[in-house]
Amino acid sequence: MNILVIGSGGREYTLTWKISQSLHCERLFVAPGNAGTDLIAENVEIDVNDFKQLGNFAAENDVELVVVGPEDPLVNGIRDYFQADDRLKEIALVGPGQDGAQLEGSKDFSKVFMQKNGIPTATSRTFTSETITDGLEYLAGCNMPIVLKADGLAAGKGVIIAETLEEAQATLKSMLLDKQFGNAGSKVLIEEFLEGIELSVFVLMDGKNYVILPEAKDYKRIGENDSGPNTGGMGAVSPVRFADADFIKKVTEKVIEPTVKGLQNEGIDYRGFIFIGLMNVNGEPFVIEYNVRMGDPETQVVIPRVKSDLVELLIKAADGKLEGYKLDVSDRYASTVVMVSAGYPGSYEKNKSIQGLADVTNALVIHAGTKQQDYEVLTNGGRVLSVTGSGESLSQALKASYHGVENIHWEGAYYRKDIGKDILRLQLD
Repeated sequence: MNILVIGSGGREYTLTWKISQSLHCERLFVAPGNAGTDLIAENVEIDVNDFKQLGNFAAENDVELVVVGPEDPLVNGIRDYFQADDRLKEIALVGPGQDGAQLEGSKDFSKVFMQKNGIPTATSRTFTSETITDGLEYLAGCNMPIVLKADGLAAGKGVIIAETLEEAQATLKSMLLDKQFGNAGSKVLIEEFLEGIELSVFVLMDGKNYVILPEAKDYKRIGENDSGPNTGGMGAVSPVRFADADFIKKVTEKVIEPTVKGLQNEGIDYRGFIFIGLMNVNGEPFVIEYNVRMGDPETQVVIPRVKSDLVELLIKAADGKLEGYKLDVSDRYASTVVMVSAGYPGSYEKNKSIQGLADVTNALVIHAGTKQQDYEVLTNGGRVLSVTGSGESLSQALKASYHGVENIHWEGAYYRKDIGKDILRLQLD
């Protein structure tokens, strides 16, 4: 079948790489793609939110499966657009409609959803510019540190952990009055800080049934030892050994099942991925956030561990046929280390020449912010590449990742050198 992947980052590269291995895949397109996807599929210069162009391309090229990578087109209603068009409504599409995408598009909506369905989460209150005085007073009565979250989409950067009351109040003003995150911060959630170990669990739904994919732990801060501002993600590891069978059982019973039932109770026919950001607090799962797609960079360690045919899995999800499906997952460890441009997550320069890609032979080089120009691969984003290694142990996987990273160079390249070290310490204790 002909398949279209929508997106241009490391997540989409990884999905494209895995889909290309399926016997069910005939022609594979990526819109708009990057320098890496251009080597394993056909890049199509269409923006992820240009639904008319995407729809026309899918119809004209007999596309039978569409896999939506990023959150923007989902929140903006790409599924709804396809279902409203007689030419496109029979195409299998992986990703929720606008109603289900509110789980990520509005943190206020998702918090109310969790509370309504008895899903464990941190206590919180939501404020706007009109109620900022109440918000500042509320902060004065909170324990520090405290978490402030922009309600809307902010490219993974709309979460601030304030250590002091002064910092928290200044952040609230910056978000609501100075529009630090634009319209995404028109509402701000002030949320209790949970002390524990963070991880992500991924679920693929078909409207009624679901499959649990491998869990992962990502590293969001730019600096080592989790310092500095949040980013879209600087690395990830899978499996996460503190998420043992007992913990995943709790996640299933207390989080996944109520989420699935809650969506059905809302009349939401959810067909796609749900990323559940969790905090393990003394062995109990608390939901930090929902995302309505796979994570980036978590996809780079989750998907390589899936041994099942990914196209078969995605088609079953889109067609409502996941009941009884058994996912085959590798026991091997996977790790990924993200290489970013100098200055990220702030301002950064593009068009830096990347050297050494061909020298990486024992790890998977995953393209994200890259482009090809005159037979040269150039940087084209903040997160440029990630290098995924695998091994019988986490230390072996990390060794492969870092060996690959050390072979790649461009002016100003930066990466964290401590990915996975916290998990290694836990295993040694």
